[in-house]
Amino acid sequence: MSIHIGAAAGQVAPVVLMPGDPLRAKWIAETFLDDVECYTEVRGMLGFTGTWQGRRVSVQGSGMGQPSLAIYANELFEEYGVTTIIRVGSCGALTEKVAIRDVVIASGACTDSSMNTHRFGGYDYAPVADFGLLRAAVEAAESMEDVTSHVGLIFSSDSFYSPRPELMEAQVKHGVLAVEMEASALYTLAAQHERRALAICTVSDHIVTGEETTSQEREQTFGAMVEMALRAALAT
Repeated sequence: MSIHIGAAAGQVAPVVLMPGDPLRAKWIAETFLDDVECYTEVRGMLGFTGTWQGRRVSVQGSGMGQPSLAIYANELFEEYGVTTIIRVGSCGALTEKVAIRDVVIASGACTDSSMNTHRFGGYDYAPVADFGLLRAAVEAAESMEDVTSHVGLIFSSDSFYSPRPELMEAQVKHGVLAVEMEASALYTLAAQHERRALAICTVSDHIVTGEETTSQEREQTFGAMVEMALRAALAT
């Protein structure tokens, strides 16, 4: 058993969907999976395993921020032999090209976190998605009606309440579509462990227009990205 997950061997599936919110993990499991079992409640960070179209899938909350996600991703890769993690989370749109409830499929993740700075001795590292998962997610998105999706860069911030919001302007000018707090660490850890990772995020609030969704909507109504993630993971 790992320290923070505590599941027994075999309880976690090779494919894991990873929302930040443990209650979103519970909603995903109950809404999309059959024969669901909860394998962890440690620290309230819920994890579930069930089946989707006959294939075993787990859903594991990660908490907010790259340090928290890194704990769960490391343990899933190292202790449970997980091969694929797809983050299904929320993000804030940084440009009017992206609207509330649009889905952003992250080809790569910029960051202001020091995690990779320490890891690479001050050199820049460009964390990117697994191409097979990325391509499969794009194909899934294109086949889904009433879903607007975008493929591009996101920014994984270490600060939800940034003291320097003006610094985002340079990110937008260089093609960054949205901001969230986890993908960069996920992509880096997947590369380290030679596993697959992707981040698919629904726009929950808009930094430019000020629009936002409610906490309940963020927890329970972002189903399109979940279906997209399941189809991508099990198609590759």
